[in-house]
Amino acid sequence: MTDDSADPVWPPALFGKGLQQAGEQAMEQQTELARQLLAGSTGGMPGAQLGAMSRSMATFKTRVQSGGRVSIPDAEREALDIDEGDIVQTVVIPISDSND
Repeated sequence: MTDDSADPVWPPALFGKGLQQAGEQAMEQQTELARQLLAGSTGGMPGAQLGAMSRSMATFKTRVQSGGRVSIPDAEREALDIDEGDIVQTVVIPISDSND
């Protein structure tokens, strides 16, 4: 039988892990809120135009590259029919990478 409370984990590491989990949960909640807003489910929003946009939405993780550039993965570009030069709207939520 193991005692999890006896596991010697450095307290700041626990804080960092909890903070990362909270950030990921916040990202999921904000994504759901954005989907609801775009679907026009909040009453006063123009649902026809925004509802069409909700069908063209993706959530993915990407790295910031030199010059602050971010890339949209191939699969998402294809699924959303995004071509070079298209204008897209982004919501940026920084998250911690557990591999760092």
